[in-house]
Amino acid sequence: MIRNPDRPLRSRRSVLYVPASNKKAMAKLAALSCDAVIFDLEDAVAPGDKVAAREALRGHFSDTEATTHERIIRINPLSGEWGAEDFLAARACRPDAILLPKVNKHGDITDAEDALAETDAPNSIRLWAMIETPAGLLNSGSIAEMAGNPHSRLDCFVAGTNDLAKETGARIAPGRSVFVPWLMQIVAAARAVGIDALDGVWNDYRDSEGFASECTEAAAMGFDGKTLIHPSQIESANRAFSPSHEEIANARAIRAAFALVENRNKGVISLDGKMVERLHLDVAEKLLARHTTIGDAQ
Repeated sequence: MIRNPDRPLRSRRSVLYVPASNKKAMAKLAALSCDAVIFDLEDAVAPGDKVAAREALRGHFSDTEATTHERIIRINPLSGEWGAEDFLAARACRPDAILLPKVNKHGDITDAEDALAETDAPNSIRLWAMIETPAGLLNSGSIAEMAGNPHSRLDCFVAGTNDLAKETGARIAPGRSVFVPWLMQIVAAARAVGIDALDGVWNDYRDSEGFASECTEAAAMGFDGKTLIHPSQIESANRAFSPSHEEIANARAIRAAFALVENRNKGVISLDGKMVERLHLDVAEKLLARHTTIGDAQ
């Protein structure tokens, strides 16, 4: 699926959750090298702190207009007790995107898009969707199809592995063998419509080796990046979801080979003793575009 040209290509290797109630953490964000930040009004904020968190968020966005990383605000469900006020606060901040939790059906995306339209929100405010319930998994294909509409704001799926474990009773173990089919379903649904997909969090931020291993596994699955709970995880995520020097060199070689006059009209060529098809050229071009985007973000 070709990416909608109205959807900006962004580097989303490392996406850090920060509680909107934590002013000290938000004040330190400018010094971090993560690609994106999710300001959390949902799970990370206690019920009694919701109002204060919204005010802290408004203050932060008011005081920090320029930023190098993408800024996303996760709100509570629109149909819940805090969702409407969260939405209005997020809309006023004008983030790059609003992250919708517990998206179960495509109507959840429609409701959010209608709410943004009713408040004359600029099209630059995109929507991200948490896929973290059994219903969300089962309906991930139809939810993703919303992005097929050229006017849709849907930009990204985020796997909510902790909630999936809670809702299904499945245990999160090293290698996540039980979760792999579900995670691949999320990636496949996102890829079908050309939006991004982010892996869930690694809970034990002190286990750097385990985290690095899971990042490598997630990159192999096709995820664009990983959601994080601690700044110490940023470097490993950036490394795992960046093309290696070898991959970049190989992609450039494939591009150069097909650019040769004798190969321009060929569907398949031989390069370094290997068969290379035009589909490999497409893969190479996407990898090089991602490499450029990562460079622009740094």
